[in-house]
Amino acid sequence: MRSSDSNMAQNAIKKVFSSFDNVAGQYRKALDGYLQKNPNIDDSQLNTVIDMMGSFRDMAEQLTLHPFRVAHTEVELVKSHAKLVGATANRLIGKMADPVVVPEKGDHRFGDEDWSDNMVFDYIKQAYLLNSNAVMELVDSLEDSNTHTHDQFMFYSRQIVNALSPSNFPLTNPEVLKKTVSSGGVNLIDGFKQFVDDYKKNPGMFNVSMTDFSAFSVGKNVATTPGKVVYQNEMMQLIQYQPTTEKVNKTPLLVIPPWINKYYILDLKEKNSLIKWLVDQGNTVFIVSWVNPGPALRDTGFEDYMKHGPLDALDAIEKATGETEVNAIGYCVGGTLLASTLAWLTAKRKKRIKSATYLTTLIDFSDPGGIGVFINDNSITNIEKRLDKVGYYDGRAMAFSFNMLRENDLFWSFVIKNYLKGEKPAPFDLLYWNSDGTNLPAKMHGYYLRNMYLENNLVKPGGIELDGVKIDISKIKTPVYFLSTIQDHIAKWKTTYKGALLHSGDVKFVLSGSGHIAGVVNPPAQEKYGYWTNSDIPADSDQWFKGAKKNNGSWWNDWKEWSEQYAGEQVDARTPGDRELTVIEDAPGAYVKLRIADAIKN
Repeated sequence: MRSSDSNMAQNAIKKVFSSFDNVAGQYRKALDGYLQKNPNIDDSQLNTVIDMMGSFRDMAEQLTLHPFRVAHTEVELVKSHAKLVGATANRLIGKMADPVVVPEKGDHRFGDEDWSDNMVFDYIKQAYLLNSNAVMELVDSLEDSNTHTHDQFMFYSRQIVNALSPSNFPLTNPEVLKKTVSSGGVNLIDGFKQFVDDYKKNPGMFNVSMTDFSAFSVGKNVATTPGKVVYQNEMMQLIQYQPTTEKVNKTPLLVIPPWINKYYILDLKEKNSLIKWLVDQGNTVFIVSWVNPGPALRDTGFEDYMKHGPLDALDAIEKATGETEVNAIGYCVGGTLLASTLAWLTAKRKKRIKSATYLTTLIDFSDPGGIGVFINDNSITNIEKRLDKVGYYDGRAMAFSFNMLRENDLFWSFVIKNYLKGEKPAPFDLLYWNSDGTNLPAKMHGYYLRNMYLENNLVKPGGIELDGVKIDISKIKTPVYFLSTIQDHIAKWKTTYKGALLHSGDVKFVLSGSGHIAGVVNPPAQEKYGYWTNSDIPADSDQWFKGAKKNNGSWWNDWKEWSEQYAGEQVDARTPGDRELTVIEDAPGAYVKLRIADAIKN
């Protein structure tokens, strides 16, 4: 490249950099003024936009140092567009022409036949794909900056690239155009009404509706397994389920779900309820139903979740059954809490848990999965400022962040359907649960982000102190069953495998098909996904998988066979309230019914 060309490229990129810097400054000024006038508004999403602008500024700054890389990308892009123009010209005169670029497998945005059959829309689609691929390839070549990581560069760039997809605009989406013509524009009017309704539901915290909320009611058509609340404190209600067998295993079963959402993902409906299945296998099942916290619980810490979650539950279960030991299951963050509790009990030399089962659980946080784009000192500092201001982390902000990890499937597809096509969201219990989030107390959330995700202290002997005790995961000798899922983007299976290696007792690691939810909630009757098993636990996860056997069906039956050795003898079935604990109310209880907006008022 000639020196003059290089200088021109550098000057052009510097202008982009200057523009981003100016826009970010103006945006920050406008945001500060807006927040001063609206002190109670949640600024989580707005701060994300500011962080994104800072990320773009870092990218532009890096690109000024690599003019040849930029020029090469531009040259290749021009060549590709020339091919596209030639292919389109051939189609115009009736000749066959292979596409220059095609959507990636699993990209459902361009499924309508007009995206291929109609030359105009085919050209728009391919031009967009060429441009977006070039941008992402260029961004992928960048390295971490002082304030942002390569993963953040990729994430934020992907958000802009996918937001600009022609499928998201009525004039460049053939499906929307056809519907607009056939309905006389009624779809756009209906879509605007739905947009207004969504905004009214969440002013200042916009989330698009993903399902028909009126179709579901907790306790009526989700979370319906019969049981009773037999204990409660300010942190949780403990549900004991009604037995369905005359005899039950002597050792009770305690389930610890995550507190970042509600427990009934394990009890959506009878045919796929893990809770119902566990009861039907002859277990006395207890589950923790976490409180949906508001500002009043701002000083609640991670150790409070341990003390007033599993530890209080153990004491309550002893009163309910007479048993001092339980078998325990922890799901996601509930599994991280279970590991921490086991390490605490080990340090205190207390044997209260016979066996532990971890479902898609991170203990080693060295690779936090998709959420890692939000894990850095700068982002966490901004979150901590918000936590200090209001006393809790709004669950709607977390739901939005998780949705943006799969933005085309979990955001833009609903924007198109709801607002452009004007269609009502369909009833879907899983998406109802996904939208029924929970808040997180300020102290706990800040502690968890820094100590687990950012500093990975849980894997360090003595790196975490809970209730005055320095814990060490490697001291745990309790037999454990690790269930991970091969497509999990929240708790990547190779990272959860590292957590399994930390334990000193007997360990069984099982890998289910599918992802974080479907791979766990996979009843045997469906005969879906399958799972891998390997009796060995080599140091390397790839070696484990290489020697693993693929099994058909669900991991549930494999777990049942493993767990029977810790179940104890058969005893008469226990009914909630038949011993020292009195029934407080019917399951699912009051705590799980509290929505985010109502929790914030408390």
